[in-house]
Amino acid sequence: MIRLNRLHLLLLAFAAFYLLPLGLHGLWIPDETRYAQISQEMLQTGNWVSPHFMGIRYFEKPAAGYWLIALGQAVFGQNLFGVRIASALTTGLSVLLAYLIARRLWNDPRKSFACALLYLSFGLVAGQAGYSNLDPPFTLWVNLSLVALWFALDSNSPRSRLGAWAAVGFACAMGFMTKGFLAWALPVLIAVPYVLWQRRLADLLRYGPVAIGVAVLVCLPWVLAIHAREPDFWRFFFWNEHIRRFSAADAQHVRPWWFFLPIIAVACLPWTGLLPATLRKTWREKRQPAIGFLALWLLLPLGLFSLSNGKLPTYIMPCLLPLALLMGHTLSDLLRDGRARTICLNGLLNFAIGMLAMIGLIYLQIARPLYSNSHAEMFNLSLAFIVLLVWILTHLLQAFRPLTLWAMPALGIGVLVILLPASMPAQIADNQMPDQFVLEHLQELQQTHALLSNELASASALAWRLQRPDVALYDTEGELRYGLQYAGSVRRKVELEQVQNWLTDARRHGAVGVLLRVSSTSEMREAGQLPLGGKRYKKGSLQLILYPQLP
Repeated sequence: MIRLNRLHLLLLAFAAFYLLPLGLHGLWIPDETRYAQISQEMLQTGNWVSPHFMGIRYFEKPAAGYWLIALGQAVFGQNLFGVRIASALTTGLSVLLAYLIARRLWNDPRKSFACALLYLSFGLVAGQAGYSNLDPPFTLWVNLSLVALWFALDSNSPRSRLGAWAAVGFACAMGFMTKGFLAWALPVLIAVPYVLWQRRLADLLRYGPVAIGVAVLVCLPWVLAIHAREPDFWRFFFWNEHIRRFSAADAQHVRPWWFFLPIIAVACLPWTGLLPATLRKTWREKRQPAIGFLALWLLLPLGLFSLSNGKLPTYIMPCLLPLALLMGHTLSDLLRDGRARTICLNGLLNFAIGMLAMIGLIYLQIARPLYSNSHAEMFNLSLAFIVLLVWILTHLLQAFRPLTLWAMPALGIGVLVILLPASMPAQIADNQMPDQFVLEHLQELQQTHALLSNELASASALAWRLQRPDVALYDTEGELRYGLQYAGSVRRKVELEQVQNWLTDARRHGAVGVLLRVSSTSEMREAGQLPLGGKRYKKGSLQLILYPQLP
């Protein structure tokens, strides 16, 4: 009964923190608008094999991650909830995996609950659960492959071992079809040193082919289909998205080797105060097979990601489940032994963070106001203060009653996830959620014959809201540079000197909608090339111009 109650509590937290906020704010650029549009296009065209972004070939990722987002929109509608539900559900399944493997490792219901709750309330995990991109699904498949690997190595019967190794293969295949070859590399990276350490290489050689066979069977149909439809996919995807991103000096998002060290400390907020004790305990218990396996799972991918030149904070998400398990193990033992000091210090650390954020917000609002004096802006400011007050209060409670109210930080992060996006000042929300601006003028835009935008993020918001992928790209190409090289897509780009002729020709056939971002010198020059007239709207740095049809 206790175990059921704890699972019910996790389910309630999942519903409140992950599901409730999904439709409360617009799509963030650039990721959410991009993934919403690509998956919407799969539904519209029926092409589930080769991803297209606004009708243009887009080979930066395979197709399976888009399938999940598309299924969300197919089931729940082409709306904010439908776009984000895949991230929420895949993160929720990772929380369930945390509970299951903790139960297998230690057979302690309290420890299983603590591990799952910590993972659910890690700041990066909870934040990504309400954000539509491919990292939550990919993280689920990596987590499943490594949880299944432990079950395979820990099983006693051949039947259970075969099932677990088959699950490893299935997870590797789905991860590969979501983000690429890394899904194959990570389980091997951990399995090989572990079985060598435990002198169980024979198990890997005997059952590993089962995982390989299942993985090949699962992904082969799509692999052959994409090769038949788009012969250049594998060349671009392998060299550009793997080799170049890993080793090229001009790779996207170049960061120093130590970039992930502070990131992982921030990612596990509000539990960062437990990190030193967790590392000490892990070092002391490193000879235990379970702890050694989790340490390999945490450290080897972290080292591999640190070697890559291209880095983003979300890349380390596959490292967070073993960290939550090690932290939950440490926290549960502290609670069992009545040692409150580390838990108290964690509460005080987060209390200090909340106080500094509160003081900073008050100072900025006085010296350089983030929020205007309008009723809507004051309401948003009130939400921001509520978030900070709840954060401060929950961590004070943990600091003063660490052995009984140890779980209060989960409530603090939950309120933050629910309210923080809705509390953004207009200067952020208006510029970072262009689909809301499009939604305000949706009826007028639906009457247009042609669409034009000078930024991919705004263009994809326009395409998704109007369910029209044919937005012309004005003096921009970004990650569509490769796709625009194809003969059928070259016409989609409108150069600076061509725009007036393009508009004149388009307006002969009907009204034209132009969505511009005007925040830099080059964008001002782009806006200056457009003819005067038309109906004009402005919101933040976004401008919408509706040109009527020429007589």
